[in-house]
Parts: sequence; C-alpha cells; structure tokens
Amino acid sequence: MNVGSTRRAIGLGLLVTFLWSSSYVLIDVGLRTLPPLSFAALRYGLAAAMLAVATVLRGQHRSLASASRVEWLRLLALGVLLYGVTQGGQFLALTSLRAAAVSLLLTATPAVVAAVAWPTLGERPTARTGVGVVTLVAGAVLYFDAAPALGAGLLAGLLALAGNAGGAVVGRAANRDRTLPALAVTTVSMTVGALLLAATALATEPIPPLAPPEIGVVAWLAVVNTALAFWLWNVALRTLTAVEASVVNNTMLLQVAALGWLALGQSLSPLDLLALGVVGVGALLAATG
Repeated sequence: MNVGSTRRAIGLGLLVTFLWSSSYVLIDVGLRTLPPLSFAALRYGLAAAMLAVATVLRGQHRSLASASRVEWLRLLALGVLLYGVTQGGQFLALTSLRAAAVSLLLTATPAVVAAVAWPTLGERPTARTGVGVVTLVAGAVLYFDAAPALGAGLLAGLLALAGNAGGAVVGRAANRDRTLPALAVTTVSMTVGALLLAATALATEPIPPLAPPEIGVVAWLAVVNTALAFWLWNVALRTLTAVEASVVNNTMLLQVAALGWLALGQSLSPLDLLALGVVGVGALLAATG
C-alpha cells in the first residue's frame, strides 16, 4: 500500500474525528430542549437530503442502478448499524452520561472489530490484540466502577458500541472494492439510518418544537459534522483497513474529554484520567496488533 496515500487518509480521518468530537458539545446543548431520537433523526435526515442532491448533481446515482444484491444489502446494513443503532444509542446515552463516558464506550470498538473482522474480512488479529482487549476492558472497569449508577445510559452506550463495531466492518466491506462511489455509499446508508431514527422517534417521542437556536445546532451538525464528515470518512475508508480506521476514530477519546472539560465544564478526576489512558493504550494495542 502506498505510504503517502495512507498518511493522507489518516490526516483526513483525524479531521473527521475532530468534527465528530465537537458534535458532543453541540449535542449536549441540543438535548437540553430536544428529545434524543428526534434530534438524531433531524440531524441525519437533513444531512441525507443534502447528500442525495449532491449525489444526483454529480451523476453518482447512476452507479446504484448496477449495484449487486450483496452491495445493496451491505448499504442497508451499514445504514441500520452506523446511523440507526450507533447514533440513536449515542444520543440516548448522552442524556444521562458525560461525553467522556460515551466516548470511552465507543473506544472499545477496535476490540470488537478485531474479533469480527477476522471471519468476515480476513483481517486476522494477533496475540497483541488479545493483550489490548484485556487492557481496554480493565480501563473501562476502572472508569465505570468509580462512576455513579448509570442504568439506561450505559445500556444505550453499549448498544451504540455494538452498532459502531458492526458498522466499521460493514463499512470497510462496502468501500474497499471501490465499485460504488463514496458519496453514493454515504447517501444511501445515511438515508436508511435516518428513516429508521425518524420512525422510532415518531413512535416514541413527541414532535419537538424548533426555535432558531435548535435550528442552528441541527443545521451545523447536519451540514458540517454529518454530511461533509461522513462523506470524507468513507473516502478515507477506501485506503484505511478496518483496524486503522478504528485507531484514528479512537483519538476522539482524548478530543472529547478535552472539549467536554473546556466547553461543558465536565471535569475529570485523576482516576478518570488514568482509566481513559489505560483504555486508550488498550485500544491502540488491540487495533495495531
């Protein structure tokens, strides 16, 4: 693999992770007045609509006509897992957990990806990966053992973790053959996820009122942190392996902790910082094994 291409893909991925990390701050602000699933549906629904227009204008929608049944199933699965399950679970978790706690849960993604990518993608893990998994779990136990009762927030976070890991594997499979443009992959999968979120929100939550502040938050999240960011992420996935993508994604652990402290006043104790460090080391070992 070309080293320069890999470095560019890593740089692109790091830009995307910064945008996603800043989303935690904006989501925290929006959740003060918006119900979580409705908020998520608005964000991804608007972003999907924008991406659909871009896909048609660039003529990339034509590639979907020749997509195989397997490719369509991958796109549907990617939409359900990465957008419906992961983002729905994340928004629900953020109603009761600190941003750093939710980010920590998602940092366990490489451990799950390493286990799943072997039989599905042929990317075999090593003994080092096993050490990383044990280290990661130890750090997570250290963090959450010192936390107050977490209840439904923790369950929602674990649901987001499962969806994120599945989405990483399916996303890699959907992008690595390069038979479909990255924009088309992002548009279709995000539309599927947005529809799932909207249906769930309509069935479980009241229709939220939208004032100018809420509209501004939703618009920024949709345009910059979703439509642009997820498209760039799918471009990066064309070069990065599933594990490399997870390593880049997990730099969010430190980014979210820093932004939560600076913007939301969510301070961390020395034990919290130690636990986050242990989890970060474990994730790195698991992902680079």
